[in-house]
Amino acid sequence: MDAYGEHERARRMPEPAKRAQPPRAPERSAFERDRARVLHSQALRRLAATTQVVAAGEQDFPRTRLTHSLEVAQIGREIGAALGCDPDVVDAAGLAHDTGHPPFGHNGETALDLVAQPCGGFEGNAQTLRTLTRLEAKIADAGLNLTRAVLDATAKYPWERRPGTRKFGVYADDRAVFDWVRAGAPEHRRCLEAQVMDWADDVAYSVHDVEDGVHTGHVRFAAFLDPDERAAVCQVAASLYSAEPAGELAIVLDELLALPTLRDLVGYDGTRPAQAALKRATSELTGRFSGAAVAATRSVAGDGPLARYAADLVVPRRVAAECALLKAVAARYVMARRDVAALQTRQRELLTELAGLLADRAPAALDPALRPDWLAAPDDAARLRVVVDQVAGLTDLSAPVRHAALMTG
Repeated sequence: MDAYGEHERARRMPEPAKRAQPPRAPERSAFERDRARVLHSQALRRLAATTQVVAAGEQDFPRTRLTHSLEVAQIGREIGAALGCDPDVVDAAGLAHDTGHPPFGHNGETALDLVAQPCGGFEGNAQTLRTLTRLEAKIADAGLNLTRAVLDATAKYPWERRPGTRKFGVYADDRAVFDWVRAGAPEHRRCLEAQVMDWADDVAYSVHDVEDGVHTGHVRFAAFLDPDERAAVCQVAASLYSAEPAGELAIVLDELLALPTLRDLVGYDGTRPAQAALKRATSELTGRFSGAAVAATRSVAGDGPLARYAADLVVPRRVAAECALLKAVAARYVMARRDVAALQTRQRELLTELAGLLADRAPAALDPALRPDWLAAPDDAARLRVVVDQVAGLTDLSAPVRHAALMTG
């Protein structure tokens, strides 16, 4: 039985035939069309100027959130294909998964969550659903009008905000479309494609952020010869990224650092041979993490094609710990640098001030596409949500420009 039937290929809104379609246009699947829609969207393009870890535009080598999304899509596509998922579903979800992230990465998320408390808070994944189904203009009142399967594959956190849960995937205002996406799905359970995309995100995030950190000089593997530095990384991993105790992580870290591919990075100097060693490490770690998840899932679920709710992705405990440790390396040496703290404070202040300025001068200060939403909003909370949509749709570069214009205008 096909895992992707009419229910999975359904779109919320009917679409007219293309008027400029050539007479012998190649036939594309619904999911190939979805992937193309996301790839050509404004929401994806804006991620070129949005922070991944190193600030966008600061240097040429490090990833932006756009290049990160492209890499998540590629890693997820290969894992999904190996398991039997439709590769275009996973690919489209990987491309789309960060389209709701605001300027300044997770730091911007923190600022907007405080601003948006009167209307239910802010979360990048919930904003992604809103962007794909409402804000990105493709089909009136339906956003990109993606298929149910692709929208479900972007749902990393398929629930509303609830006590004790920092992450969530839908605002109360978007509950109707969320219920349409999740029709027939087990409550709070992610489909296999979403799990694959999420693991691809973790793999890309952990491996590539360390690669960027090594290239920019923030991460030096020679530092891990110091037992105090290794212990500090394990503490960060245990507190932020892993349920394993720091003592257990210390054993994993020692064995991870002993891998030849990471030993080769000690003394990295930016020369071509060093860059080749760094790229080899990135490739080998990505393959290590991806392949381990495929093998572990197959060992539990068997050799047949797996998709939708037929199985759950299995990530070996050891591999999850290795991934968490690499995240901790990036967190300690890149994101927690002393020179970054003051900048992040100013970024949060700027977004908070910008939201206030836009709220005071709305609807005229809003983009034309958002003014009707503000005028139709039934109360102050709904109007604030539109203001937050405006700020979230800016970039690291355009947000300061918009702020300066409003301050002086």
